[in-house]
Amino acid sequence: MHIGIDVGGTNTDAVLVEGSRVLAGVKTSTTEDVSSGIDAALAALADAHPFEAGHVRAVMIGTTHFINALVEGRRLAPTAALRLGLPATASLPPLVDWPDRLVQACSGRPYLVHGGHEFDGRRIADLREAEVVAAARDMAERGVASIAVSSVFSPVSAEFEEQAADILARELPGVPISLSSQIGRVGLLERENATVINAALRLLADGVVAGLDESVRRAGITAPLYLSQNDGTLMDVERARAYPVATFASGPTNSMRGAAFLSGHTDCAVVDVGGTTADIGMLTRGFPREASTEVEVAGIRTNFRMPDVLSIGIGGGSLVRGGGHDSGGHGGPVTVGPDSVGFRLTQRALVFGGDVLTATDVAVAAGLADVGDASLVAHLDASFVAAALARIGADVAEVVDRMRLSAEPVRVVAVGGGSILLPDELAGVGPVERPENHAVANAIGAAIAQVGGEVDRVFTVAPGQRDVVLDAAKSEAVDRAVAAGADRSSVQVVDVDEVPMAYLPGGATRIRVRAVGDLVLDALAGAR
Repeated sequence: MHIGIDVGGTNTDAVLVEGSRVLAGVKTSTTEDVSSGIDAALAALADAHPFEAGHVRAVMIGTTHFINALVEGRRLAPTAALRLGLPATASLPPLVDWPDRLVQACSGRPYLVHGGHEFDGRRIADLREAEVVAAARDMAERGVASIAVSSVFSPVSAEFEEQAADILARELPGVPISLSSQIGRVGLLERENATVINAALRLLADGVVAGLDESVRRAGITAPLYLSQNDGTLMDVERARAYPVATFASGPTNSMRGAAFLSGHTDCAVVDVGGTTADIGMLTRGFPREASTEVEVAGIRTNFRMPDVLSIGIGGGSLVRGGGHDSGGHGGPVTVGPDSVGFRLTQRALVFGGDVLTATDVAVAAGLADVGDASLVAHLDASFVAAALARIGADVAEVVDRMRLSAEPVRVVAVGGGSILLPDELAGVGPVERPENHAVANAIGAAIAQVGGEVDRVFTVAPGQRDVVLDAAKSEAVDRAVAAGADRSSVQVVDVDEVPMAYLPGGATRIRVRAVGDLVLDALAGAR
């Protein structure tokens, strides 16, 4: 048996899965400290389907801890950004495009030293140890608690980043160091930004991961704990401590993977309507379509693995205004969101005795949901309720239309507790399916997640050598998946992307390969 848990802005969901069967699924409120919400979810799961803790072979968690910390600018470690690139890149120093509030939140300090490589592995300049030592000593004086190291074209050659990390570790023992070659893709500023974000979250990650582990142990479960990554695969707790940035989009990704599992569709649009937002993405071969360009997170451009997802402020806790029915008595057109009462839904919504008109109140008034006290929304006009639901359907249809790649009708799978707000057909798009257990699809996506490995760098492809280079890249991706804990016999290459870089000499081609496989649970459990 596996347990999957997904911590959202409003709800914490948990499921118990055995093979391809969902034995039980529960939905509880997310708490401010998150851990107590997980405790409640595990207790509710045991009540819904009693199980022996010793029979649980793995627990998979998707969490919003780290993306929330960045967005809110809270609990970020004092961070240094050391770039190996002089004499190049000096005109755009590290942190140059960061919002001022986040630079201040992480006490960000940029450093530039000599180093870096060309696209084909030739050195721009040799690394100068004295410069790195001087930077390290300045960091120590200024109270730096975490370091991000980036180098020009380090995905091609990580040589200088690794040398710099050795020097920093010697000068600043115990200070965590994040290397851009292990986090981002080709593209210096975006890769560097992702690495600085990761470094700023490293100290928080230690506490968060320990707290999640304690929640699981308090339930008597001794099975290994894994966290969901942005691409729908898993990482163990040690990797989660080192790479917290890899969890940022785990919520939408889990929902999409869960939608594929529940519906049996591997290519479709997925609309996940939660308590705060609706996340819309496209499934391709059972995995979320990844963003092909940089992704902006909290106003910072990054290029690490992220699903191509658009989010809008529509969910069960969204505020409904207009028509004279909201708490302010506003007339005019009916609007839904983007603001939400979030995890305070059970205190603020009308059906729970609150004073705010939410989308959940509209759903209850329309007979789509049976929660709270329906008599408290009996005064809502039928025309107003219909207008609010129509607004939700139109807003979601518009986003799905923006996400699809052709004018052909697209299959839409709706998941999440708030999916009851959607019509049976989205105008101009197609019919909407709601599979069984759709309300906890995000937790199911976590429970069924696999292990992945990826290669993304620039290769020199000589004439007649394309197949040889591709085979080598695929083999490396498979090896990385196995190293991450996948059963080699189950690993499959699920994505191959080639982009010839015509503006560079020597047949330079950016090749990205992703491989995934089933987690080897017994071996890892025995190693705990």
